[in-house]
Amino acid sequence: MASLMETLIEVLDKENLEYENLLKLSMKKTTVIVSEDLEELAKITDEEQIIVSRINHLDHQRNEAINDIANVLNKDVAKLRVVDLIKMLAARPEEQARLAAVFDKLQASVRGVKRVNEQNRELIQSALEMVQFNMNVLQSLNKAPETANYNKGAYNTGDVIGMSNKAFDARQ
Repeated sequence: MASLMETLIEVLDKENLEYENLLKLSMKKTTVIVSEDLEELAKITDEEQIIVSRINHLDHQRNEAINDIANVLNKDVAKLRVVDLIKMLAARPEEQARLAAVFDKLQASVRGVKRVNEQNRELIQSALEMVQFNMNVLQSLNKAPETANYNKGAYNTGDVIGMSNKAFDARQ
């Protein structure tokens, strides 16, 4: 049982390190989004995919360790959580403290990643709204109202506001 707990603590610690790396990358991504550097954003996204792949692998290892611990303790795997394991380790305060510390660090890292990702999502959403606004402005230029310009025969010339078909005339 002790080696299983040690394995779980090691996996959680490695998982926390990966989440901390992901957090640093997400914070870097925020500045890249603001500066609108699409090439750097693509590089960061590729790096994120590599880290997420490692996190998924560690997540699988963590689930295996919890399954093994549940089998030893004769507990239902679906209901066994790390918080429950921390409580069960009351007889071994050193292991309990280590597991609680690494679990708390992991939770803090995950919350940090979630917070920064939400901020990045909002920045990207704002950028998309600005692009949509600019597209609408450009499209509306073609649909601008006509001016009240008349020709010699008192007919409306059909000129559109902001759209002049006349060339520059230096004589004027």
